[in-house]
Amino acid sequence: MLGGVLVIDDEPDVRRVIRLTLEKAGYDVVEAEDGEQAIQVINEGEHPMVLDVILTDIRMPRINGLEAITYFQREYPSVPLIVLTGFPDLAMAIRLLDCGITDYLVKPVEREKLMSAVANALAQRRIHWF
Repeated sequence: MLGGVLVIDDEPDVRRVIRLTLEKAGYDVVEAEDGEQAIQVINEGEHPMVLDVILTDIRMPRINGLEAITYFQREYPSVPLIVLTGFPDLAMAIRLLDCGITDYLVKPVEREKLMSAVANALAQRRIHWF
């Protein structure tokens, strides 16, 4: 296994394609349909889930991507975050990158861009461990 990835998106087909792509490459993937479910999944049981990368959409019901990013950066500051959105916004992308987001991808994302972004985020996480 190359690492654990949490994919947060309210579109089941998007989650499925990303999960299958990443699993085929050797990643362990967990899905969530929004920020609320992602927070529940990560914190289930006695021991919080170990993740290497979080990939999140922005526009979602209940807890949206921006709220989830704030939570993850506060509670899991060493886990890199990648934004994957269907509504590109240059000002938001710059703001998110300035706030520590590892990458900002636009749907539909090419397989190579997705794989590169996840691999770079994982490498960045490992560098911060040492």
